Amino acid sequence: MEKLSRSQFLQVSIMLFGLFFGAGNLIFPPLLGNQAGSMTMIALLSFAITAVVFPVAGAIVVGKTEGLSHLANRVGPLFSLIFTTAIYVSIGPGLGIPRAGSVPFEMAIAPYLPVGFNPLVARLVYTALFFSVAMWICLKPSKLVERVGKYLTPTLLVMITLMFLRVIFLPKQVAAPVGNYQNASVVQGFLEGYNTMDAVAALNFGFVVSMAIKNFGIKDKKSVTRYTMKAGLLAGVVLFAVYAMLSSIGMVTSGQFVGAVNGAFVLSESMRLAFGEFGAVFLAAIFTLACLTTCVGLITSGSEYFHTLFGKKLSYQAWVVVWSVFSFVMANFGLNNLLAYSVPLLTVIYPVALVLIVLGVTHDWVRYSRLVYVVAAFLSVGLPIVDLLASFGVKLPYVTDLSATFPMTTHGLSWLMPTLVAVVFLTLVEKLFVFASTKLYSGLVGNK
Repeated sequence: MEKLSRSQFLQVSIMLFGLFFGAGNLIFPPLLGNQAGSMTMIALLSFAITAVVFPVAGAIVVGKTEGLSHLANRVGPLFSLIFTTAIYVSIGPGLGIPRAGSVPFEMAIAPYLPVGFNPLVARLVYTALFFSVAMWICLKPSKLVERVGKYLTPTLLVMITLMFLRVIFLPKQVAAPVGNYQNASVVQGFLEGYNTMDAVAALNFGFVVSMAIKNFGIKDKKSVTRYTMKAGLLAGVVLFAVYAMLSSIGMVTSGQFVGAVNGAFVLSESMRLAFGEFGAVFLAAIFTLACLTTCVGLITSGSEYFHTLFGKKLSYQAWVVVWSVFSFVMANFGLNNLLAYSVPLLTVIYPVALVLIVLGVTHDWVRYSRLVYVVAAFLSVGLPIVDLLASFGVKLPYVTDLSATFPMTTHGLSWLMPTLVAVVFLTLVEKLFVFASTKLYSGLVGNK
């Protein structure tokens, strides 16, 4: 039987964690802890559903189906092409990669630049170095596990742990929950995890993990799937542990930093209390490593997809260069414009990504028909589009008003109950029809 060594398996698992863990993952949990206060642990558990469970499940499903396009093809070939391409573009050079280069600079370096130093020049230099390193790592995918799983991500984990241990022993000032956490901490935690968008990223990273496992010489499909599942589970455990540390930092300082508007402020002020002026440098290094590992995963998966999509006319390495250079330019000159288009696109893509993950995880037990996949995709794409249009003042006759009556519409989840009901109803009807048809056929044969 083909096997990974313990060291190889750990490297793959830690690499997957590193691919998931970017700037958003670093700043959302401290803000959760700051705003949830004494309700942090409850909010964290619901946060983990959308920030840990769904991403891990997504990586496993994509690894199992040998790529996002194969999973999406259960809806139909045209949907697979449009959806998969939209995922790779929006979470890649359309938003994720340029943001990965600019966010650590804006949050952990720009505030500490010397007076009079041109921030545009500083960002240009920083992002040039950032994307050069990312491109160098991605050019040799066979070295991805070693570079990310053996060196970069373990270093990141050690630094986060040191930050946590230093802050957690400071005098604790835990405040009462504020805002939506006062009366709906479970729902708010769930939505905060939704905002990490890791379930979408997971649909990219599942392929990267399975490819990394194959690079270790594991060729049997069942073995690749088994190791992908195990690596996903271990990555999920590490991810939750890190989220628990970061949210605890926000919780124990919530009484000091009342009214914090983002997690970067909570972290930077906590680091200042814990490490003094050195805290800014330490936090900048954490932000850079977190964003670098995620950026590497996005460039690798996107380059491989487009390399295959266009019939391998352009090499994988050429796509890596294209994505890296384009993202560097956008990070410096066009990020705000990208955000204006990519964020609305992601609000449409994310729900159907969650639906495909759930259907993919349970498919082997239920054996959904194509009709179920089509209807579920139609509802989980169509209703978010209706809501998005309504947010811009565009109302569709009857449809917009109908969508507003569905549960949790105010939270942006109008698609959830209709999709769930449709999947359950269609599956039950189809199973009952098959059962009745089998019984009728058996009866006719028996009478003969």
